[in-house]
Amino acid sequence: MKVGILGGTFDPVHLGHLILGQEALDALALDEVLYIPAREPWRKSERAITPAAHRLAMLRLAVEGDARFGISDIELRREGPTYTADTLEALAGERLDDEFFFIMGTDALADLPNWHDPQRIVRHATLAVAPRELQEANAAALNAPGIASRVLTFAMPRIDISSTDIRARVAAGRPVRYFVPDAVAAYIEQHGLYRAVTRAG
Repeated sequence: MKVGILGGTFDPVHLGHLILGQEALDALALDEVLYIPAREPWRKSERAITPAAHRLAMLRLAVEGDARFGISDIELRREGPTYTADTLEALAGERLDDEFFFIMGTDALADLPNWHDPQRIVRHATLAVAPRELQEANAAALNAPGIASRVLTFAMPRIDISSTDIRARVAAGRPVRYFVPDAVAAYIEQHGLYRAVTRAG
């Protein structure tokens, strides 16, 4: 199987995440997109993250009924900081017949040289980068050994929705309908998430 991997904190998951998964599926002829919520994102260690149980529950609500989308809790079961290289290596050991495509934006690609062991990431997955146009900021990543040959690009409509903005909107008492699936909006309301403080990131 050709499997897209889409990781993140998903705090909360929003329609941009789902559109990104759908566009990758279509453009790259993937069989599945696997959403992987992070336990302790090492690049966000200074930020308050909503408990994993809530983030996982919202993801499940968001993809419910769409067989093209799956969820893995592989990072939530692991103690300590979350590293993409470790996750991909573990998945490669579990799913021997699958080919992995790690879905990311151009901003993440530009930051790739700062990630933990990027060469090990591309050893286990092709980088599927959206949008199609690679910027000058990506030069450092593309010039790193072994990276450029492992990059595919695909088109993605510009979706100006972010989890940061959604948290801020909830904290300010503003509506988030049409930013997140209805079931996720209901879950946020039911559990009183994001009301007390506005988290960054």
